Amino acid sequence: MKLSTRTRYGVRLMTYLAQNYGKGPVYLKEIAGQEDISEKYLSLIVIPLRGAGLVNSIRGAYGGYELAREPSQITLKEIFDVLEGDYSLVNCVKNPSYCPRTPICPTRDIWVRVDREISEVLSSFTLADLIKIGEEKLGNAAAQDI
Repeated sequence: MKLSTRTRYGVRLMTYLAQNYGKGPVYLKEIAGQEDISEKYLSLIVIPLRGAGLVNSIRGAYGGYELAREPSQITLKEIFDVLEGDYSLVNCVKNPSYCPRTPICPTRDIWVRVDREISEVLSSFTLADLIKIGEEKLGNAAAQDI
């Protein structure tokens, strides 16, 4: 499985919004500059995130984007589901009727387990967790520079 650029950038966008949660809306231009991502590409990524109720858009001179919920209430799985869609390794995991060999296939159980494990890991991390991990990494990098 290889994640799309859309999903990787979407997680970065959401993490940036999480870092600024409660400070007011953020312009995509600011996020693009800080994350070194095309503003135009971010504008395409934010549309489905807004449609899924993960991001709010605020119009006007002081408008921009902000998380629709607290960072601790948004999981990576929610973001992946919106941006990546079905990330199963093989089609028969979600749709057993896709393959006539499903009842006798010795590998399908493994693919189902992999799918379940990926889902569980993504569900276990929130945007708040990513912020904490990022802060720890920055702290470790700063300590090594001393």
